[in-house]
Amino acid sequence: MKVILLTDVKKLGKKGDVVEVADGYGKNFLIAKGYAVMKTNTSAAILNKQKAKEAKNQEALKNEAIKVKERLENMVFEFKVKAGQDGKVFGSISTKQIVERLDEEGIKIDKRKIIDTQPINVLGTTIIKVELYKDVIGNVKCHLVEE
Repeated sequence: MKVILLTDVKKLGKKGDVVEVADGYGKNFLIAKGYAVMKTNTSAAILNKQKAKEAKNQEALKNEAIKVKERLENMVFEFKVKAGQDGKVFGSISTKQIVERLDEEGIKIDKRKIIDTQPINVLGTTIIKVELYKDVIGNVKCHLVEE
């Protein structure tokens, strides 16, 4: 029996996959629990429409991420920190502070998307890498100056 998975099923496949399963497993478990539907011409056509819509949506998200990346290239975020002699910074700038500053500029990024998770604790400019989308990595320039 061929079924189309509606959700990810462990050791079987991901949402939208067409898989061949035993009749009993398909009817009594997958279809009964709502994890899958039987593959017919109608359900296959609906699946193809959903995949096309999802691909279009993902393309739009990627284009948006590229625009954000280009916008980040021209921005420098300045943080004022207390520093002692020899340029030693008291404390550091965390990923949370960077995300808050980005949010003030209208750029919404999850702090878990920051690749360089080390706190910034040196005066000067530091470049932080942020994953905006799959294979789209932007650079955030953080400039620490002494108060």
